[in-house]
This record gives sequence, C-alpha cells and structure tokens, in this order.
Amino acid sequence: MNDKQDKGAMQVDVTLVRELAALLDDTNLTEIEVEDGDRKIRVARKAGAMAPVYAAPPAAPVAAAAPAVAAPAATAAEPAMPAGTLVRSPIVGTAYLSAEPGAAPFARIGSQVAAGETVLIVEAMKVMNAISAPVSGTVKAVFVDNGQPVEFDQPLIVIE
Repeated sequence: MNDKQDKGAMQVDVTLVRELAALLDDTNLTEIEVEDGDRKIRVARKAGAMAPVYAAPPAAPVAAAAPAVAAPAATAAEPAMPAGTLVRSPIVGTAYLSAEPGAAPFARIGSQVAAGETVLIVEAMKVMNAISAPVSGTVKAVFVDNGQPVEFDQPLIVIE
C-alpha cells in the first residue's frame, strides 16, 4: 500500500512555491502560475485575505496610516507630469534604462527618439521586454531609475 502511495505522490518544489508566494507579496498580485513541461504550479490568494491572518486588531490602525503617507507622494508626482505622450509599463517587473550595466541609456531627457525605437527594458520573470517609443519626439521626462521595480501601468517616460 505504501508503494502505491509513493508512486502516485506529487513531488512539490517547496522552495519554488515559497518564491512564488513571495512574488505575490512583492507585486500585489493575487495569482501566479508557472509551467515547466508536464508540471504546473499555481499559487493564488484572495485579495486582502492575508491581512487578517498576519495583522492583529491593534495593528489595523497602523496599516490604515500607511496609505495616507503614500498618497501625498503619488499626488506630488501628478502635477510634475510634462505634456506629451506618456509611456506606461505594460507589465510588472524591473526597469532597465540601458541594454547592459555601464552601457549608455536607450533614452535620456532631451534625447530624440523615433517611433518603434527601444526606450527602456522591463524585465519580468527573467525575460527582457523592450519598451518601444509609440511616437517620434524628444524625451521630456524619465520617471524611473535603472534597476527600479515597476508596476503595471506605471508611468515610465514622456515623449513630446
């Protein structure tokens, strides 16, 4: 009976599951799925479901204070938005301003770019995704630093 149980038992890479769970926390995603050949691992959670598990009732007021601190920083960035075409991140990942460390950046404030030209890279799950200029023009603003984590739809650059 033990032989049958051992043969049919699924081998789970606990380290991978923990890394995926940490990625959920880091990116505020609610679900992630990884497929490798015949093996598929899906880690999901309900939005906000983890807060009651980890937060004691006295900690709730502290958590409520955190968004109030973050909100002024977000609104402070809004008025500084120059006119032009805003390029936003299509994915969650890490922004890179150049092709490799030490190389010149793809685009910097004041540089001319052509439509379709790579202006930066967003790495997600070890895949480098080139972000292209949607229009030709002059780079008016760069809102990210090299190696900075970015969220989906986060402003990256402005081209005018």
